Amino acid sequence: LPLCPYSPPHPTQVMFLGEMEEILDVIEPSQFVKIQEPLFKQVARCVSSPHFQVAERALYFWNNEYILSLIEDNCHTVLPAVFGTLYQVSKEHWNQTIVSLIYNVLKTFMEMNGKLFDELTASYKLEKQQEQQKAQERQELWQGLEELRLRRLQGTQGAKEAPLQRLTPQVATSGGQS
Repeated sequence: LPLCPYSPPHPTQVMFLGEMEEILDVIEPSQFVKIQEPLFKQVARCVSSPHFQVAERALYFWNNEYILSLIEDNCHTVLPAVFGTLYQVSKEHWNQTIVSLIYNVLKTFMEMNGKLFDELTASYKLEKQQEQQKAQERQELWQGLEELRLRRLQGTQGAKEAPLQRLTPQVATSGGQS
């Protein structure tokens, strides 16, 4: 169940993130465990926002020492929830400040748990390769279907033209005999 089932306007998202940080500042670790997965899935969505203020505010969670300690204690849940988004946005975001903040977060994760970071990196790259392979296969399938359609269309036109050519002289002959 998402924390925010729809995407509100970006000023509202920034305000939501600020309020979430205030709550996280006073939350007990046992309560954090209950909300960490949906919370960081929402944070990941915010990080991927095209509005730099939303992404920036979400990335500032990693500047809060207490939140960072909660993340570190639960990195096996938090890191997989945000890793793919962080990696992708680090390559694609238009705002250089956001990219720099993401690199800092990724560096923090790497220092926090290098083994998990390496596993997630390898898994992410494999997943992307598989997605590219599936996209290539889909493209080839569509290309094959288009070629088949064109061949059938040409075959149908040839079949339609042949009877018309045979009928044309007969019509002309019968038209001349009347």
